[in-house]
Amino acid sequence: MDLFTKAYEYTEAKEAIAAGMYPYFIPLSENEGSEALYKGHRLIMCGSNNYLGLTTDPRVREAAIQAIRRYGTSCTGSRFLNGTLEMHEQLEHELAEFVGKEAALVFSTGMQTNLGTISALISRGDYVILDKEDHASLVDGAKLSFGETKRFAHQDMDHLERVLRQLPEEKGKLVVVDGLYSMEGDIAPLPEIIPLCKQYGARLMVDDAHAIGVIGGGRGTAAHFGVTPGVDLIMSTFSKSFASLGGFIAGDEPVVHYIKHHARAMIFSASIPPPNAAAALASLKIMRDEPERVEHLGKIADYMRKGYRELGFNIGNSTTPIIPVIIGERMLTLYVWKRLFDEGVFVNPVLSPGVQPGREMLRTSYMATHTFEQMARVLAIFEKVGKETGLI
Repeated sequence: MDLFTKAYEYTEAKEAIAAGMYPYFIPLSENEGSEALYKGHRLIMCGSNNYLGLTTDPRVREAAIQAIRRYGTSCTGSRFLNGTLEMHEQLEHELAEFVGKEAALVFSTGMQTNLGTISALISRGDYVILDKEDHASLVDGAKLSFGETKRFAHQDMDHLERVLRQLPEEKGKLVVVDGLYSMEGDIAPLPEIIPLCKQYGARLMVDDAHAIGVIGGGRGTAAHFGVTPGVDLIMSTFSKSFASLGGFIAGDEPVVHYIKHHARAMIFSASIPPPNAAAALASLKIMRDEPERVEHLGKIADYMRKGYRELGFNIGNSTTPIIPVIIGERMLTLYVWKRLFDEGVFVNPVLSPGVQPGREMLRTSYMATHTFEQMARVLAIFEKVGKETGLI
């Protein structure tokens, strides 16, 4: 059999394109934070991870421009060799302080952060214990390791305890959860997870990609619950609230030092470019200096959750600016997405296997730069389309 046969026979996406129902890889001509432009069609952006709206902040832009002028566009090498700048180490120091840990290590992407961290720490005979709704990068990091992966039902602490109880006491164990789950907007119950980890001798890593800048005064899930000392490793990305590209892991200095010298995803990748590091630093300063951005984001999220529920939409258990509108049927989800797009609202349709069958949804997410006027317009459009399609 020709290896490429599967590629030649794959037609699903092209069929959706031909039918005008393809929701991915949409080439935007403008993306001004809370609004976007597609072929002259202006949309209110409710499908971005730009939670604090910093991608267009003049201070962040200027920091990136100045970094290019000083350092150029790339470091052209890995952190391990010629690719470390003083700015990288400054960023690591400030990130560690921000999340309340001894040290931090910057990677070139969030995906690489999880791949490198988990595969570096987990050796043959060790165990990785994942929530079934964990991000794909965590699953792939576990696959890259030489350890064994166990899964527990989403947010099910009884199941987590059963899994931990069955593992050999003498083996290394790492429980890994998303702090804020990116599809349904619910938060990991760290005050319940931490005692289980301590009881069964497991370490805890929290992926805060969607939580930094959003909850805990912007400092993430551990800060949200006031349990930072009980979380061993905190990970996040720069591609969301930090308005850049990259990622970091933070924890005890000896652990971060070990990851620094064993994470292949960092050692064999070019370092984060100067403008990206500078943008992340500038965004971090704004997070520290302007807590009102996080507060306004919370108010926008409260307003939208209340609005969706009053209209009769199913938004699951979201308590954050990530608000799913659960539809439960594949084709209906795509149709509703298209109607909303045509009416001027950009959201993200999420289909199986991205979610469990029967949980197909429109993932909506909000920014600190959204106005209540824009949100009222979004709810009015959702009401119109929801009534047209029988969702409400």
